[in-house]
Amino acid sequence: MKVSENTAVSMPIKNMIGIVIAVAMGVFGYTEVTARLTSLETSRELFENDLLKKSEQVPTDQEQHFLIEDLYKSVEKMEETQEMNMTNKVNIEFLRVQLDKALADIEDLKDKVRANGNGEH
Repeated sequence: MKVSENTAVSMPIKNMIGIVIAVAMGVFGYTEVTARLTSLETSRELFENDLLKKSEQVPTDQEQHFLIEDLYKSVEKMEETQEMNMTNKVNIEFLRVQLDKALADIEDLKDKVRANGNGEH
């Protein structure tokens, strides 16, 4: 059997349309699969880039949050200490006034005892 460009092939049109439709469906399917793979690869690349950016930022952000939290704790301790010192100052002033009064009363009592003599008549 010799095949050349002049060789005639006889085929029903129904089979030829079926083959054309099958080839078109194959090309369409291949195009859809390729587009889906490209979309998934792009999505994966974007996700990896976002993940890398977040992983680079997280330690810095966490460190800043820890520092801010430590500063808040330090400020709260300093406020408590300041309030305690203010209360202590008021108490010390009050006790100083009371002590001065007590010393003056003791001196008055000593003067009265001396004025009365040694208590021996």
